[in-house]
Amino acid sequence: MEPPTHESSGSTTLRAINRTRGTVLCAHLEDAGGLAGQSHGLLGRDGLADGAGMLFVRGRLDPFMWMHMFFMRFPIDIVFLDRNNVVMHISHRLRPWRVSAMVFRARRALELAAGATAASGTAVGDQIDLARS
Repeated sequence: MEPPTHESSGSTTLRAINRTRGTVLCAHLEDAGGLAGQSHGLLGRDGLADGAGMLFVRGRLDPFMWMHMFFMRFPIDIVFLDRNNVVMHISHRLRPWRVSAMVFRARRALELAAGATAASGTAVGDQIDLARS
């Protein structure tokens, strides 16, 4: 399923299912929203609950995605997806004050609790389905 656009999503919650492995990658995926929401992301939080995460969608004119951990208080996993929701790159347990790789052609990024990708067995090449909760 194609996730909702930021303009129409409001407080939509999604689930990220790893179709390749038959596992749940994220049970409660919050849409980061438009530019204002994406610039704030997880800042100010003390952590992510198990099964929680945030979805970021690349702008139309941006050639790549990357995520920074400036001012973050906890490590996270970041999963970069292409336009077909296939995993292109995973940043495992990215710590505060670090930056992820620049991932060209990535359309979406999922910020998840540290260890979520390993727990679900998610790997590069896996197909991820995003569905409304």
